[in-house]
Amino acid sequence: MDILGLSTSPSSGGAYALILNETDGKRRLPIIIGTFEAQAIALELENIKPPRPMTHDLMRNIIQSFNTFVKEIYINDLREGTFYAQIVYDNNGETLTQDSRPSDAIALAIRFNAPIFVSDHIVEEAGIETDPQMEEHEESPPMQETQTSDAPSEEPAATSSKESRIRMLEKSLTAAIAEEDYEKAAKIRDELNRLKE
Repeated sequence: MDILGLSTSPSSGGAYALILNETDGKRRLPIIIGTFEAQAIALELENIKPPRPMTHDLMRNIIQSFNTFVKEIYINDLREGTFYAQIVYDNNGETLTQDSRPSDAIALAIRFNAPIFVSDHIVEEAGIETDPQMEEHEESPPMQETQTSDAPSEEPAATSSKESRIRMLEKSLTAAIAEEDYEKAAKIRDELNRLKE
């Protein structure tokens, strides 16, 4: 599975829904996770490096210090609406497993670039099949964004304005990270990515 994204879930008291997407399929698996875990996953996905290590960064550092690495994570059970996972790691050539919450396992998996696997019966039970036509619509970018303008004289001013906006956002991003306001930092990073595209 790949991480499709995170979305807020108003029905679950400010928690987040982590959406996993089948790599070679049409099904998606939403998993409700806490705010802290969502932040830990979002920071790594956005490649935002905090000035001090967060809990999952510290876990990665400790695991690596023992010459160990996470090979994969496996969401292996669903009981009474609760998902269960295992972290599979290599300890000097020996494969070991550790029980974990899926959110913690995924936060570690992305820090080790480890694959995420989900038992097929869980995807059958809790997965959502996506509409192929909807996916095509989601993936196709709006045409007017890619069209070139017939007025080249306006381009330098627009480019200059865009570059100054990028510089301003980069300064704001640095400040937000220094203040450890990661929610703000993620929003600024999103805006920067949109502008750079």
